[in-house]
Amino acid sequence: MTTPPEMFEAHFAVPMAGAVLNTINTRLDAEAVGFILNHAEAKVLLVDPEFSEVAERALHIAGNRDCLVIDIEDPTYEGGQLIGRTTYNDFLAQGDPAFAWVLPDNEWDAISLNYTSGTTGNPKGVVYHHRGAHLNALANITTLDMTGQPVYLWTLPMFHCNGWCFPWTLAAVSGTSVCLRAVRDEPIFELMRQENVTHFCGASVVLALLVHAPAHMKDGLQKGIKVLTGGAPPPAAILEKMEALGFDVNHGYGLTETYGPAVFCEWHSEWDTQGPAERARLKARQGVRNLTSTGLMVADAKTLEPVPSDGSTIGEIFMRGNNVMKGYLKNPTATDTAFEGGWFASGDLGVMHPDGYIEIKDRLKDIIISGGENISSIEVEDVLYKHPDVLEAAVVARPHERWGETPCAFVTLKAGTAVSEPDLIAFCRQNMAHFKAPKCIIFGDLPKTSTGKVQKYLLRDKAREMDPQM
Repeated sequence: MTTPPEMFEAHFAVPMAGAVLNTINTRLDAEAVGFILNHAEAKVLLVDPEFSEVAERALHIAGNRDCLVIDIEDPTYEGGQLIGRTTYNDFLAQGDPAFAWVLPDNEWDAISLNYTSGTTGNPKGVVYHHRGAHLNALANITTLDMTGQPVYLWTLPMFHCNGWCFPWTLAAVSGTSVCLRAVRDEPIFELMRQENVTHFCGASVVLALLVHAPAHMKDGLQKGIKVLTGGAPPPAAILEKMEALGFDVNHGYGLTETYGPAVFCEWHSEWDTQGPAERARLKARQGVRNLTSTGLMVADAKTLEPVPSDGSTIGEIFMRGNNVMKGYLKNPTATDTAFEGGWFASGDLGVMHPDGYIEIKDRLKDIIISGGENISSIEVEDVLYKHPDVLEAAVVARPHERWGETPCAFVTLKAGTAVSEPDLIAFCRQNMAHFKAPKCIIFGDLPKTSTGKVQKYLLRDKAREMDPQM
């Protein structure tokens, strides 16, 4: 389930009670949820019936016998079971209407806890403070022009960085929340029309879902719905198609450690005269810091010396300010490493353009170094997405006896299509420098994490198992 109403209410009730909210990814297995319950020392657990079996096993794994389990009753969902001591409505009925909630003694006190969805090892608990949540919630208003009592569709799960702080944003602007049990194309388009949706957020995979939906679902869709997309950089081709459907897309960048997107590609009116492809290319850049951020730079990872603003020199992206996490729960070593030098190190590689806009080129661990030349896997993926038969693409390094590494592409084709490896490689060579084009392509489904991120470490392992190229 992406966003039940009870989770929205918990974003206010839990902090008002002086507690810390930990929204758990519903796609995790029982082992991962059990680890989180134990690590966070959970005292109360709200359980949706769809996930009662996973929750029950997770509680057993955590061994947390003192945790108060509260069942959410949803008459629209058939299945699941009640595993708690009470139900949500009965629990609320026990409350004191005269309860006088107070602001935290210190605005740096924790408001929520969000666990990263790392591809290896146990997730890290990212601690948010009241000040950062407040500032990022207000920044969202200006970023997405959320005025006039907006109607917001929850395609972005609230378990992901507290829905990028949008629960608190909607309260500030008297907005309306439209909730979904699952992200599917047909109900999304139906709700957009029925509820006159004005805004929604989602990862690149959500945009791709809408773009590739059957044409009849898009009939009668209102124009000008504002969209904030983040996560993996969306391919320019997807942005171009979203624009053609009438959506107004803003591209954001951030991490769990920065309360979700903290950097945005603010649009310039002079870019309106550019063609669709160029507008999409400009919009695919990450951009500038939001209204409440303090610092953003692309710099040498060792010296913290900013790179030239030439759009080509690659460095690591660093951020600092009040909208950066308090730290990692019970992990001072990881916290100190993340903030070494007084900046938060993102682990992402990017460039700074002459106009002051940053653009991600790759994760630090995903850059491909071939014959001494840096190749951005994102750049290669962007070209692959331009091919009409490509649904998904991921590029990693494959060992090469002469060049050290060369790009290897893993591609999922659209249903009913077929393109050969030589033809797809030739397409890439026609659209980028030859040395950047993939030397091999493997077709099939891409492995993903519980939050939909491609597990590139598995693809790297597979590429390394292949014979080194000559």
